[in-house]
Amino acid sequence: MFSVVVCDDSLVARKQVAKSLPQDWEVAVHFARHGGEALALIRQGKGNLLLLDLNMPELDGYETLKAIQAENLPVTTIVISGDIQPEAHERVIFLGAAEFIQKPVNPDTLKQTLITHRILTEDGDEGIDASRLDPATRDCYQEITNIAMGRAGDHLARIMDVFVHLPIPNVNLIEVSELHMMLSDIESHEEVSAVCQGFLGPGVRGEALCILSDSSFEDVARILNVKGEVDDRIQLELLMDAASILIGTCLTGLAEQLDINFSQGHPIVLGQHRAITDIISANQLKWRRTLAIELSYGLEGYNVRCDLILLFTEDSMETMNAKLAHLLEDM
Repeated sequence: MFSVVVCDDSLVARKQVAKSLPQDWEVAVHFARHGGEALALIRQGKGNLLLLDLNMPELDGYETLKAIQAENLPVTTIVISGDIQPEAHERVIFLGAAEFIQKPVNPDTLKQTLITHRILTEDGDEGIDASRLDPATRDCYQEITNIAMGRAGDHLARIMDVFVHLPIPNVNLIEVSELHMMLSDIESHEEVSAVCQGFLGPGVRGEALCILSDSSFEDVARILNVKGEVDDRIQLELLMDAASILIGTCLTGLAEQLDINFSQGHPIVLGQHRAITDIISANQLKWRRTLAIELSYGLEGYNVRCDLILLFTEDSMETMNAKLAHLLEDM
């Protein structure tokens, strides 16, 4: 059964929020007095949806959102707060909340929010949480990505003769329109340059984005012993080389584990020296929802940051889940 955690230090507020849930919605409702209790419930699998207050003792709403992000917990969060400052709204969205609702919560507003985020359908049935995966499926995709990512890192390390820091893959099912939220950490750093390459296999299709921070080019050129001025043309060549290595090797590693073959399209330059949100908004993908896998590579001893984003169409997951059924059964 779908479960909801109502987190507020006020007993009156918790009851008011619970009563505001759609009356015909069959859900299990759990209560938490602060963020620590809410996180404990979510870790136990008792919270698909978190209705979260901001101002609470012990662990407030902001700290709770940060913990959810840090642990990549499978929960959709809607903040319900009397703090209506624009900055409060912006902060919670930046920290991963799906929506911000003002106290006291209006039942119609809450229902419409649930419908908007496909947690609830128009007829009151339980919807699909578009922003999260169940833990077992996420773990499965993280594991096969870890293997593919390791091969890509090894290839990069051998070519550049450097030690490559391998990240923990960030895996989520999200709205394509929310890509800018997933990439907000990149945006906060600086301008970037990016390349996109489509790929296609039996029942699976998607796009791969390779994003290199502008401050990385000087060190990449030094590693590869590029002489002279590193102008836009040289930077583009370096970006295309990095993209070819990371995208090609990572997709090959995934294809072997899925027992399929990927055909790769021609790489396309999405933009140079621009904010990541500008690049994403100017190059909207044609589908609505995507399985997004984010990998951030770093080179030891150098100021180099390269992000690889693999985006699979939602319908690709049916084929991929079937291919990985033996792994999912063991989890």
